[in-house]
Amino acid sequence: MAKLVVLYKTPADTVAFDKYYNETHIPIAKKIPGLKSYEVSKGVVASPAGETGIHLVALLGFDSLAAIQSAFASPEGQAAGADVPNFATGGAELLMFDTVEV
Repeated sequence: MAKLVVLYKTPADTVAFDKYYNETHIPIAKKIPGLKSYEVSKGVVASPAGETGIHLVALLGFDSLAAIQSAFASPEGQAAGADVPNFATGGAELLMFDTVEV
């Protein structure tokens, strides 16, 4: 299994972000080929040190790192990536990695 973690930094308007993300971006992203799971954080994204500046965390699961790379090269993956500037005014950081259960 592999994960794509998207850290959405706090946007200028959190209400507008949440509305757009839930109503527009999620349906676009769910069309990405090879997507096995899609989870998002609920509530405050905290750390032991306190505030994080992160508004939302998205965890997308795929079969492998190669599957993530292939998925985002597809038209559906390109559409999802191109949509991010439409709502993520605070910016977003993406992390991709293979996982192993321990």
